[in-house]
Amino acid sequence: MKQTEQNSLYSGLDQMSTEELLAGINTEDRKVPEVVAGCIPQISRFVDGVVERMRKGGRVFYIGAGTSGRLGITDASEILPTYGLDGAFIGIIAGGDGAIRRAVEGAEDDPLQGWKDLQAFKPGPKDSIVGISASGGAPYVLEAVREAGKLGMLTSCITCNEDAPIAAVAECPIVAVVGPEFVTGSTRMKAGTATKLILNMISTSVMIRLGHVKGNHMVDMQLTNKKLVDRGARMIMEETGISDYEKAKALLLEHGSVRAVIDSIKI
Repeated sequence: MKQTEQNSLYSGLDQMSTEELLAGINTEDRKVPEVVAGCIPQISRFVDGVVERMRKGGRVFYIGAGTSGRLGITDASEILPTYGLDGAFIGIIAGGDGAIRRAVEGAEDDPLQGWKDLQAFKPGPKDSIVGISASGGAPYVLEAVREAGKLGMLTSCITCNEDAPIAAVAECPIVAVVGPEFVTGSTRMKAGTATKLILNMISTSVMIRLGHVKGNHMVDMQLTNKKLVDRGARMIMEETGISDYEKAKALLLEHGSVRAVIDSIKI
């Protein structure tokens, strides 16, 4: 039996108090980071490969169904506002954009549609793909990763089952076996948390390696609201030694990014 489908370690959930439910969920959640830590060598291998390809103009595709697909889209959508890089990470979900809000029944079972959806972006050998599937067997995801490998793309997967079919197909498989869910089979819980942590690690480390962070600051972030303008002004003060907040803010608004201000001062 797949680890993600194993019976919960807890019985009688419907008879538990609220505090008992919360304590049980939290106990299970605390196991996840340790499992993800054991995946670091595999994640590192994939990140290094992605960085090499992205320096040549490559992109990263996340493809998944249901919760897995939504997590990929969430991570990909944050790259532009956080690091100022458009189209570098692309999320694809079974059932199309409508599946982001509502489940599209049976979408993950189509073995041909995943590759068709990916082809709309004209992928090539410089690109990389992460097939996200807690079970590791969703045909929509599995076949897309298989076909991507044939094209010469760097392939990876995030799954929570040992011996998952997708792990045998991916060049850089990432397998985080978090064990039975608190509610049997509810992989939006521990499996989803593990997936989110791993996606954070992939995209963040890639962006840092590609130079979109200086020190510990997001110097290429977009100035889309007052909070980010304030953050940017304070970054400039810290990076340049400017002590006047209003001056730093004015420079930021004039140049449009923290990086541009820092570069202009260096010149």
